[in-house]
Amino acid sequence: MMNVAAFAAEPPSILALGDSITQGGKTFVCYRQILVPELSKRGVALQWIGPRKDLTSAHAGYGGRNTKYLLGISKEIYSKYPADIVLIHSGHNSFSEDKPVSGIIRDTEAIIDTMRKINPDVTILLAQVIPAGKLPKYSYIPELNQQLALLATRLIKRNYNIVLVDHAVQFDWKTDTISDKVHPNASGAKKMATKWMDALLPLLEKNEQIHAILRV
Repeated sequence: MMNVAAFAAEPPSILALGDSITQGGKTFVCYRQILVPELSKRGVALQWIGPRKDLTSAHAGYGGRNTKYLLGISKEIYSKYPADIVLIHSGHNSFSEDKPVSGIIRDTEAIIDTMRKINPDVTILLAQVIPAGKLPKYSYIPELNQQLALLATRLIKRNYNIVLVDHAVQFDWKTDTISDKVHPNASGAKKMATKWMDALLPLLEKNEQIHAILRV
C-alpha cells in the first residue's frame, strides 16, 4: 500500500522511467501524450516529476538507452525525484544474439531495489513491454515478458508494492507501431495509456477513499 501520510498534503507524485517509448519523439506518439491529459480530464491530481520535461510532462525517458543504463542513473534520479509512483517500461535497445533477458531482469530488480532503499513505500508499476516487429533484434521480448511476470510475482511475495502492467497483450506491432516496427503510432500509444490508466486508477481511488476517512 502507498504511504498515506506522504499524500496528505499534496497529490501523489509520479515518475515515468524508460527509453524512447517513454521519452517520446517527433516521428511517433508517446503514451504520456494521451495518459497525462486523460487523467487530468478525469480530475485525477498527479504531480509528474523527473529530470526531463516536454510539453506533456516531466519524465525520465532516455531514447536509445537500455535497462543497464537506467540502472546506472537510477539512484541519482530517484534521489532527486523520489516519486510515490514509478512507471517502468524498459526492455528494448538490446539484441537477441546477446541473450539479454537474464541481464535485463537482474537490472530491473536492481532498479526497484535502489528505489526502495530511498523510499520503502514506493509503488512500482512494472510493464511487460510492447512487442516489436524489428526482428531478429527483438525476438527476445516474449521471453522477457514472461520473466518480468515472474519477477513481479517474486517481489510481491517479498511485500514489494508492485503492479504488473501487461502492455504486450492486445498490442499488435503490425497495426500499433510506425514504420520502424518498434515505436507506437496513435493506436499503440492509446493502448499503452489505457493500460497504465487501468492500473493507476484503482491505486489513486483507494488513496482518495483513505483521505476521505481521515478527513471525517
